[in-house]
Amino acid sequence: MIKSICVFCGSSIGARDSYAEGARALGREIAHRGLTLVYGGGSVGLMGVIADAALDAGGAVHGVIPHSLESKEVGHKRLTRKDVVSSMHERKARMETLADAFIAMPGGIGTYEEIFEIWTWAQLGIHHKPLGFYDVDGFYSELLHFLDKATAEGFVREQHRHMALMDTRPGALLDKMAAYVPTATPKWIDAAQS
Repeated sequence: MIKSICVFCGSSIGARDSYAEGARALGREIAHRGLTLVYGGGSVGLMGVIADAALDAGGAVHGVIPHSLESKEVGHKRLTRKDVVSSMHERKARMETLADAFIAMPGGIGTYEEIFEIWTWAQLGIHHKPLGFYDVDGFYSELLHFLDKATAEGFVREQHRHMALMDTRPGALLDKMAAYVPTATPKWIDAAQS
């Protein structure tokens, strides 16, 4: 059962108003469902927008931020709970432990790295939690086409490609996550199966 959702998103606001609107919509939806938002602990960019939206809607928000960023005063000041950790690696590991599901919103390189590592861990069977892309204003559409190409070219197995859920609506994406059934297909197969 999903009780907490980790959202990876930009520390920038992005070039379109729709990204902040999407962050607000997702934050409110998480709060209205009684779920805890787990995120990177920042007050800037889409991170700050989603945290504020969830808090303003009465939700619980658990931030995880490295000391180096907290000391630069980018940490959010009114979270339900905040863990200050020693490194980016510790931050990611802590968020994985705290969350029952993962969503990537629009963001930059750090956002992509976070969701892809979580996806890799799922593919390897390290966890069996749902993950997905909140495709605000078509932000991830080209990436998802590329992933389909990687699957067609034999670099990603079909079962592993379908681990990544996607929707343009926050409620629909959360519904897909609630209904998610993990794949039983391991990453490592013998030569005859490749």
